[in-house]
Amino acid sequence: MTYIQAPRNKRLVWYLAMEEYLAQQVQENMFVTWIVKPTVIFGRHQVMEAEVNVDYCRANGIAMYRRKSGGGCVYADEGNLMMSMISPNKHSDDVFQQFLNCVSNVLRDWGLFAVKTEHNDILVDGMKVSGNACYALSTGTIVHGTLLVDVDFEMLQQAITPSVEKLAKHGVKSVRQRVANIAEKIEYTMSDVEQKITNALCTRTRTLNDKEIEQINAIEQTYLNPIFIQGK
Repeated sequence: MTYIQAPRNKRLVWYLAMEEYLAQQVQENMFVTWIVKPTVIFGRHQVMEAEVNVDYCRANGIAMYRRKSGGGCVYADEGNLMMSMISPNKHSDDVFQQFLNCVSNVLRDWGLFAVKTEHNDILVDGMKVSGNACYALSTGTIVHGTLLVDVDFEMLQQAITPSVEKLAKHGVKSVRQRVANIAEKIEYTMSDVEQKITNALCTRTRTLNDKEIEQINAIEQTYLNPIFIQGK
């Protein structure tokens, strides 16, 4: 598998646009990691106000975006390693399971008791450390997920826990399991985790060029459209 070296310090939706671009060009399995500033990203079919504490996020500078894949609401910060696998295989279920198996196996190699669930999460000692979603295109499959390394759980709980009033008004909250940071279980820093998981899964590295970055910038605009973010 090829590791794609992407620019740092981009918005979370820039990296989602990068996934789309790579999936349109994909000829081999590719793996990408990135880290973002505090951001809430919710699923394609979710009602934002039913999943996100909008007032809290605005007051605390937490970005809010919608993704094009399904699944639940996710909080990401500098302690959450975001990961993607892009494959030319159009059988998305197969790619999804391959990705979950790869990540689970790496965690087990680190001495963690990691298991995948029917909800496409990965648990360690019964606690959720990774949530994942799949997005199928006509040219291939994108699987993306999280790995909780050293996330600020207080911020997470405030950002994606809506008020009772908003739940009653706007819909049903996604089921959220108890979560844990893997830094509580192994003495790895974020840098350690990112390097180790990349080394375990990839045999070569490729860096995005300027032309590719320009095309990704254009795709990012579809995620920044207020109509798309609001789900209208």
